[in-house]
Amino acid sequence: MVRLEKMDNLLCLRLPEVLAKQVGLEADSCVEVAVKGQSLVITPVQYESITLEDRLSRFDPVRHGGEALVAEQQLGVERQCEQDPTEWAS
Repeated sequence: MVRLEKMDNLLCLRLPEVLAKQVGLEADSCVEVAVKGQSLVITPVQYESITLEDRLSRFDPVRHGGEALVAEQQLGVERQCEQDPTEWAS
């Protein structure tokens, strides 16, 4: 049996480590909690690992609002590359 504990305005459920390990849970794991009848069902959530290339291939400029930074003049390194290196601030 596991007892619910009150913490501020939350009820906390402390799972014995042996139970958590049986379903692949550890500290800071993400879970979904659902109510089914008179029961709470806790299901581990598995997130897919995604590479930068995958993220960029899914980027849609129309859906995501286009270019993140629109500048009228070059900024940062782009600006420095056009200057004489002797003029760069140290």
